[in-house]
Amino acid sequence: MDPPADLPEIAHRVREHIVGMCAGPEGGHLGGSMSLVEVLTVLYFEVMRIDPCRPGAPGRDILVLSKGHGAICLYAVLAERGFFPVAELAEYARPGSRLMGHPTRAVPGVEMPTGSLGHGLALTNGFALADPDRRCFAVMGDGELQEGAVWEAAMASAALRLGNLTAVVDRNDLQITGPTEDAIGLEPLAARWRSFGWSVREVDGHDFGALREALTRDGEEGRPVAVIAHTVKGRGLPSIEATTRSHYARLSGRQAERSLAVLRARRRRAVS
Repeated sequence: MDPPADLPEIAHRVREHIVGMCAGPEGGHLGGSMSLVEVLTVLYFEVMRIDPCRPGAPGRDILVLSKGHGAICLYAVLAERGFFPVAELAEYARPGSRLMGHPTRAVPGVEMPTGSLGHGLALTNGFALADPDRRCFAVMGDGELQEGAVWEAAMASAALRLGNLTAVVDRNDLQITGPTEDAIGLEPLAARWRSFGWSVREVDGHDFGALREALTRDGEEGRPVAVIAHTVKGRGLPSIEATTRSHYARLSGRQAERSLAVLRARRRRAVS
């Protein structure tokens, strides 16, 4: 059995990896990756039944990153969890690298290629239906919920009584064009999920304890669970937190150094 994970320390390292990848030749989706850090860290280190040495092991739990533009967060967490060497993160977006802008199955631990928003929940329905004895997670963006295919899949999840399915919504309230509520309003979001037959839990998406409790507590038999994780886009870098300019970034060397300095200062304060 693995030793208990030091989740805050892992999350600090994941954020540093994200900044490093955004300083690469193509940059990356910085803001929406930073908002996902605690969610994916808790899932991969404390919740999911997985074996990094056997990524395709029968009976493993499944995670589909429906918001595929959060790939660099997923890569950093997978590397920290041991699916591939952390050193490989330096190859992100370089010619010949398997670490592309959106995840593909060439990367150990990635179950499905994603990137076309709105389809991840339907794909996760299939995994959950195929094996009721494993837990399946669809990690989604909130802007993605404006896609009609999401709600078709949500109806199917409830109709099929997929009690082993959890949808995690990264509710950072922003999409590329601005606030989600200014584009197509989603509220009352919890009530909307309930109206589709789901159990709903709302949590602070940066609180490890709250996430752990929401993602491990038994649900109602035969009802899928939606976890609405309230997060901050760009979390960890105050100059870009909760701004649309964090959506995609190609950091210069100087910007990366400053960002890493901020993260490391916060890391020191957290352990002092």
